[in-house]
Amino acid sequence: MIYEHRVYNCTPGSLPKVLHRFETIVLPFWKSYGIRPVGFWTVMLGASQQSLYYMLEWDSLAEREQRFNAFTRDKDWLARRAETEKDGALVASVTSTILQPTSFSAMS
Repeated sequence: MIYEHRVYNCTPGSLPKVLHRFETIVLPFWKSYGIRPVGFWTVMLGASQQSLYYMLEWDSLAEREQRFNAFTRDKDWLARRAETEKDGALVASVTSTILQPTSFSAMS
């Protein structure tokens, strides 16, 4: 099992809209593509309180490539995302890191 850690650095004031989009739009799409979220976090104390952190679980890099690429090319998803961004982009930047658990990790 591998994990993908993603960070969405939101445009000023847009974090609530990004959270709503995930809850109401993104998660149903992910379910249909078999994308497995581990968890979602926002910053309570720290440098940026305008970011969404989340992790996805994958069996392999090949699974990630197949499932995530299919989702990001879905015409219905692209249309729904465009609707939520009609007044401007909600996310300024995204970072993604693929993590492999150590032998002593509770997630290994």
